[in-house]
Amino acid sequence: MENLVIMKNQQAVTSSLQVAEGFDKRHGDVMRAIDNKIHSTQNCAQYQNMFAEDIYQDKSGKWNKMYYMNRDGFTFIAMGFTGSRADEFKLKYIQAFNEMESYIKNETDTSQLSPELQFMNSLVKQLTQQEMNQQKLESKVNNISQVVSMDSRNWRRDANSVIKKIALKRGGFDQIAEVRNESYLLLESRGKCDLSTRLNNRKKNMIAQGIGKTQVKNLNNLDVIAEDARLIEIYVSVIKDMAIRNDVDFERGEN
Repeated sequence: MENLVIMKNQQAVTSSLQVAEGFDKRHGDVMRAIDNKIHSTQNCAQYQNMFAEDIYQDKSGKWNKMYYMNRDGFTFIAMGFTGSRADEFKLKYIQAFNEMESYIKNETDTSQLSPELQFMNSLVKQLTQQEMNQQKLESKVNNISQVVSMDSRNWRRDANSVIKKIALKRGGFDQIAEVRNESYLLLESRGKCDLSTRLNNRKKNMIAQGIGKTQVKNLNNLDVIAEDARLIEIYVSVIKDMAIRNDVDFERGEN
């Protein structure tokens, strides 16, 4: 099995899918173990730093929840796996994490330079890195402040703006439907709801009330969300998180 450990957000991580495949476990069981850690009453804050929620598309085209985990998260999940096969894959994962982290830290060899030049080289690198980090931080803070300024009054417009920008980053406007579906899946996961069921029930009620077929046909998930203040609040939070996670340049007022 290739790519046991990958780079994501400048960190060596693996996924719940990879762990399930490597240890011959059901993905649902691995997810349950992670959820139990994250939602435990003890050390939940530390566990949350080890895992990052995401989604993936299975072979049937359905979007499902998954987790990325760093070395610490993997250790907590895998320590309960026993047997010779489990031990074999633990060693492979440890090696993969070591190799990836070594790659991340690898820098040009300056051991042959004089001590003075080594010091200057190190100082220049530090100053350059500090300047780059400061620029990234200022840009990030500015963007986050804009994202956080989203509110429930213009949530539909702001959500559409963010979704379009994410789609463009991922290849073009043909990605809009996929990004929008991703936002709905995250909403359903956080809100513990089923938008399709709500939408179908709403359409049935409209038909029973004698509302025209065109109006019924045009009803969509956003209309369903708009009927529930709690779902609006959750969806705004989802869109904010997606904007930050995808590092989009957020500006309100776009159509």
